[in-house]
Amino acid sequence: MPASPADRVPPKALAAPGRAVDERFGGAAFARKALRKAFPDHWSFLLGEIAMYSFLIIVLTGVFLTLFFVPSMNETVYDGSYVPLKGVRMSEAYASALHISFDVRGGLLMRQIHHWATDVFMAAIAVHLLRNFFTGAFRKPRELNWLIGILLFMLVMVNGLFGYSLPDDLLSGTGIRILEGVLASVPLVGSYLVMFVFGGEFPGTDIIPRLYIVHILLIPGILLALIPLHAVVLTWRQTHTQFPGKGSTNTTVRGYPFFPVFIAKTTAFFLWVFGVTALLATFFQINPIWLFGPYDPGAISSGSQPDWYMGWLEGSLRMMPAWEINAWGHTVPMNVLVPALGVPGLLFTGLAAYPFVERWVTGDSRVHHLLDRPRDVPARTGIGMGGVVFYGVLWAAGGNDVIADRFDIPLFWTTWFFRCAIILGPVLAYAVAYRICLGLQRRDLGLVRHGLETGVIRRLPNGEYIEVERHLPAEETAAITDDRPPAAVSLARPDTKGVQAPERRSGLGRVRVALNRRFVHDLAAPDRTTTRAGPDHGAPEHTAEEERPALGP
Repeated sequence: MPASPADRVPPKALAAPGRAVDERFGGAAFARKALRKAFPDHWSFLLGEIAMYSFLIIVLTGVFLTLFFVPSMNETVYDGSYVPLKGVRMSEAYASALHISFDVRGGLLMRQIHHWATDVFMAAIAVHLLRNFFTGAFRKPRELNWLIGILLFMLVMVNGLFGYSLPDDLLSGTGIRILEGVLASVPLVGSYLVMFVFGGEFPGTDIIPRLYIVHILLIPGILLALIPLHAVVLTWRQTHTQFPGKGSTNTTVRGYPFFPVFIAKTTAFFLWVFGVTALLATFFQINPIWLFGPYDPGAISSGSQPDWYMGWLEGSLRMMPAWEINAWGHTVPMNVLVPALGVPGLLFTGLAAYPFVERWVTGDSRVHHLLDRPRDVPARTGIGMGGVVFYGVLWAAGGNDVIADRFDIPLFWTTWFFRCAIILGPVLAYAVAYRICLGLQRRDLGLVRHGLETGVIRRLPNGEYIEVERHLPAEETAAITDDRPPAAVSLARPDTKGVQAPERRSGLGRVRVALNRRFVHDLAAPDRTTTRAGPDHGAPEHTAEEERPALGP
């Protein structure tokens, strides 16, 4: 029953403060509109919320850790509760990390929650990015939001590297040593960069305090500015994306209002994210720095592995051949420059440029609020899976020594396998993903035109055996049959009287037309096949006898 005007009057306890705030700062109209904003309820929209809530957990636990951590490389003798390291000389940073782990009440739990939340944060960002890519959520008008997301991904990855380097244990020190090697490999200015970052020869005395400032102040400050812009401001300003089907269109949004439905659901979801992170921190040990010991530039532990989100850079370093360029008395170490700077540059530049490249290839400059199903755009899905396999091969190559040890195979076999897989894997992934998309498209058409297989066999009067099929209700096939903006338009025009079309008169134009033809070739289009509704809510049994006249007399 609709509410009466009296029921919509806010309580007096809220009316007066609300009026006072509005008179001084304004925003009542925006607040009323925001509270009514519709949020789609598809499960994939929760991926961004996992990232946002993980960041909140990271900030809260990080504040706790800063109260006890000492970002200093001055030497001290450990005299804490961990007996195996008593009397060992170490940096104050490592000693304070041990103090947090063994002598501060709840300190180890806070460290583990902080570390697990970072891993979950990175995983949520990565999966959220893939979801946006495969569904085309990066298209106009969301290119800026896509670019901000890529920047967030890079910043969080770098901040994670700096964060697990702070304890100054042997494992994190190995990571800093690799960072020093990458900086030193930069032509012409490498040695100056090392002296600037480390304050002298490696390891120096300044790197931990500097990483600490960047980790807790500089990058978090940038994140605190970008995350609200990415997740709230632009999202609130723009129409929410949604999947096709169930009456969804490019101009309407089907979902629940922000208040009270979404706010209640998202609050419960935050508690779930925090609870799962706390359970991981409680029962699954991560980064046991006391087992590694203090950092020693002359030592390295066997099987050293970074956190999972840095494993792909480790893999690129391990599989790169020992190539160098010697010219004019200088050496350019390609075996470090290419994997440490070239591969990340290629990946992140490709991600940032892709929305604009796809718009150029497809000729599509329309506004898109309706998402694509991955199967409906085989070319984009194939490109995405090629990128996933490229990243996955690099990530797996970061553990080639562990793989060789566990499976008792030569280390060089694993290295050469990954060198071949990094070239052949993305191509094979593109082809396989493309064919799977075509198969799923044909399955969709079969469901619309013929219905769902029931497993019931019927014999016709002419002796033919057929399977009974049941038509699906229109709501279940809406994603296949409803109108939706195409993901690309054809740019190829035939020649006229021997004169080439304008778009094919240049080499770049011919490349564009060829790519456009490949992109458009197998795009799914809404199926216009109509089916007859029966008494069972539009889902009658359907047989071949109903589609064609029976054979025979």
